[in-house]
Amino acid sequence: MLVADPIGAENWRRFRAELAEADDPGRAHLLAGQAARLRATDIRMINRAGLGHVGGDLSVLDILTTLVFGVLRIDPEQPGLPDRDRLILSKGHSAGALYATLAAAGFFAEAELESFAQPRSALNGHPNRTKVPGVETNTGPLGHGLPVAVGMAVAGVLAGSARRVFVVLGDGELQEGSNWEAAMTAGHRKLANLTAVVDRNGLQQGARTEDTVTLEPLADKWTAFGWRVLEVAGHDHRQLMDAFTVPSDGRPTCVIANTVKGKGVSFMEDRVEWHHKVPSGEQVAVALQELEGTPA
Repeated sequence: MLVADPIGAENWRRFRAELAEADDPGRAHLLAGQAARLRATDIRMINRAGLGHVGGDLSVLDILTTLVFGVLRIDPEQPGLPDRDRLILSKGHSAGALYATLAAAGFFAEAELESFAQPRSALNGHPNRTKVPGVETNTGPLGHGLPVAVGMAVAGVLAGSARRVFVVLGDGELQEGSNWEAAMTAGHRKLANLTAVVDRNGLQQGARTEDTVTLEPLADKWTAFGWRVLEVAGHDHRQLMDAFTVPSDGRPTCVIANTVKGKGVSFMEDRVEWHHKVPSGEQVAVALQELEGTPA
């Protein structure tokens, strides 16, 4: 098991304090800057490893940044606190985005990112809770994250805990029936401590979601299962913060975050081939220039 990085954790605390003191535009600016840095980190990780799911990583990073740096009640140096909020990345193939976020928050040293997807590395191609602090459950087989999150939310209710459960889903994995069984259960139990976040980038491996199995009207489906539904621009940190912190209305909440696959890199945006593709050295240089103005 990797261990916390005290310096990284302290930087995370400073960021949280600065965020708390800022006004709404200021908070959005701070989170956007952090997300841009994490996108660059992710590009470098995938370049070193020679594999990864860069398109989905870039679409989900604003969501993960907002949750880890702005919303979750967690402590990177005490990742096992009983009443911590839980975060599940159901679309486990975007592990690179999760690792970059957790490392930046001090759950483990950022130097460990250099081992991403290497033999015997703790940072596998899919997240493993026995190896990486901050990972609540192993994910990879799509359709499993929401059912696990429902179980965690039920456990929280039974324990009388104030902890909340957030689960981030890929839109393509909503074609798995297990998600709708879990959604029905959550609605029936009125799990107000549960928030599902759909990374609605409209693409999955090989095609658009609507050309594979139609999801729309997606909001109506969640509503029919007893959920409150909020639709937001998934790269707008102010909208994300508002959605993740809205007071409970006694129901589970689904946040449909409309995103762009490959966000932030012009030649990757909304291109299906970047679901699972490694950029060349020249492409990495262009991507980093666009993200941070820094050459590879």
